[in-house]
Amino acid sequence: MTILRANTISGLGTDGPVFDGSLEFNSQNYVILPKGTTGDRVGLGSTAGALRYNTDSNKVELWDGNQWVEVQSSRPDLNGGARGIFAGGYTPTVVNTIDYITISSTGNATDFGDLFQARFFNGSCSSSIRGIFAGGSTPSNVNTIDFITISSTGNAADFGDLTEIKQALNACSSNIRGIFAGGFVTPVNTNTIDYITISSIGNAVDFGDLTQARRYPAACSSAVRGIFGGGYTSTQINTIDFITISTLGNAQDFGDLTLARSSLSACSSAVRGVFGGGLSNTNTIDYITISTLGNAADFGDLTQVRHNLAACSSSIRGVFGGGYAPGNTNTIDYITIAIQGNAIDFGDLTQARRGLAGLSNAHGGL
Repeated sequence: MTILRANTISGLGTDGPVFDGSLEFNSQNYVILPKGTTGDRVGLGSTAGALRYNTDSNKVELWDGNQWVEVQSSRPDLNGGARGIFAGGYTPTVVNTIDYITISSTGNATDFGDLFQARFFNGSCSSSIRGIFAGGSTPSNVNTIDFITISSTGNAADFGDLTEIKQALNACSSNIRGIFAGGFVTPVNTNTIDYITISSIGNAVDFGDLTQARRYPAACSSAVRGIFGGGYTSTQINTIDFITISTLGNAQDFGDLTLARSSLSACSSAVRGVFGGGLSNTNTIDYITISTLGNAADFGDLTQVRHNLAACSSSIRGVFGGGYAPGNTNTIDYITIAIQGNAIDFGDLTQARRGLAGLSNAHGGL
């Protein structure tokens, strides 16, 4: 039986009932919140404390008096914890190696399986279930997209194709949609953004364009917003772009990194994006607040100066693996995303390599 109690009820026959006093629901069932897309939000004029369900991000949102913010939730750990994946790379030969780690612990990576196609400089993204790898160089550029089931081990399977044959791209995602941006389409850089629906199989579709054609950017996301930082045009750049993942269209300017660079990597919680390493050779880590616009701020330093590294994350911890230091490295570092400071040694990859890709089942877009 459902019990609804209120001291007084007013507003009947106008905009709806207004309950004055405590409101108690005693039921074995549930309450359905108002719901709609990101574009349906009322925003200014809403009452602080208002709740709604966002059908784009599949998250409950709270109006804090100034903006809609996601109500944070946790997911059950898969296979003993949030899992990070590092795949592909260059050793001095192109490899199809896939490694995995448990992000909440420390220790060396373990063999997971093999990519569908050995390659490096590919982009990667993921849902809480499926990991996606796209593009890259064999050393010839490819448009291959393949996928894995993150909670298991085994070889990747064919997913489909990108809209362009390219390398040196990067990617981000929500739990629904994967976004691939930038890269090198011989002989020029590209500003193309593609997307896929992660739970299905098929070719990528055009999404829009970056603000600048460039290769070797870094990417991260919340469930709502995708971020692309840095890269190489004809020089290293500090540009940060953003998109709304659920809405097709061109990227917009977000702000600037603390240092112009390419071949860096990024990871995120739902709140904060973190960028590490890059060319010109640096161990710099900087961060942004994803829901706002503005320039990045200093976070700390990696344990090594390196570029062409990969990153993955849980909602708590960011992990950076591999790269060129100079010389290929198997180093894995970690940070606590909410707390500025220098990275700490995590362990080692199964192979020292650069140009690899990273993803997880627990990043900030999920």
